[in-house]
Amino acid sequence: MNVIDTPTRTSPPERIRFNLQGRSVALDSRTHAARGDLADVSLAGMLFSAHYARAVKLTCVAAGAPLLATPGTNAQAVSELLRGEIFHALDVTTDWAWGFCGHDGYVGYLRREALDALEETTHRVTASCAPLFSVADIKAPVADYWPRNALFAGVEDGPFIALGEGFIHSRHARMVGEKETDWVSVAERYLGQPYVWGGRGHRGIDCSGLVQVALGQCGISAPRDTDLQREGIGSPLAEDAPLRRGDLVFFPGHVGIMTDNETLLHANAHWMTVIAEPLADVVARLQVDHAEPIIARRRISA
Repeated sequence: MNVIDTPTRTSPPERIRFNLQGRSVALDSRTHAARGDLADVSLAGMLFSAHYARAVKLTCVAAGAPLLATPGTNAQAVSELLRGEIFHALDVTTDWAWGFCGHDGYVGYLRREALDALEETTHRVTASCAPLFSVADIKAPVADYWPRNALFAGVEDGPFIALGEGFIHSRHARMVGEKETDWVSVAERYLGQPYVWGGRGHRGIDCSGLVQVALGQCGISAPRDTDLQREGIGSPLAEDAPLRRGDLVFFPGHVGIMTDNETLLHANAHWMTVIAEPLADVVARLQVDHAEPIIARRRISA
């Protein structure tokens, strides 16, 4: 008798179920991953979408990768991911990945080639840029340069840290668990770096990026954009309260850090660099277009 193999019956694939109460709400597209055809499954109870997806964690393996508003080489950069930072991918094609950044939830597109499998990191670059040596020798060829705040997995090997791609000198990095304590000092290390819209330290940085990375290296999470920072960092200062070191001053579409009661440290498009200058000069310059240039002042408790 011939025996015919029959396929084993399996359970149907798991379906994403949700219960949307009331009307779908409008969410900030910068920090909520939802577009016309797809949304993060965590938003299923808040808005309706034709499809939902669960994010897959990936690691940025480029020294720095711009996060773009739309998929295209000429698209505007809205932020930047540094080497070793996490990206939650919801949609991946041959050339692009759409999702959100792990450190702040900011949504956008990254080049697919900038991402790889999730990597547990052990060290953070502390130098302005760390040479990646091909062998454990300061005279060896340099394969790449990684920016300050880049993350990587490595093992201490004498004066070097050994990793898969090469060697970074131990004086250029520290363990990820070692936090800074003075965000003003951290921000001052970016003095002279070019102003780049959307930058967070790979060859350039913008005003809110400077605030975010400086606070982040001190273990303080901060949103990406100035308006989000104005509502989400620290506490507002009374109008008659004198400014002091570490206070944040907000202008229309701009933010800076006070280094003392008179001097503002900021990445700005006027000088196209990170600079420290008198706050009074900044106010005078902006009064041409704004009657009240300072729109908020906030203080962060250490």
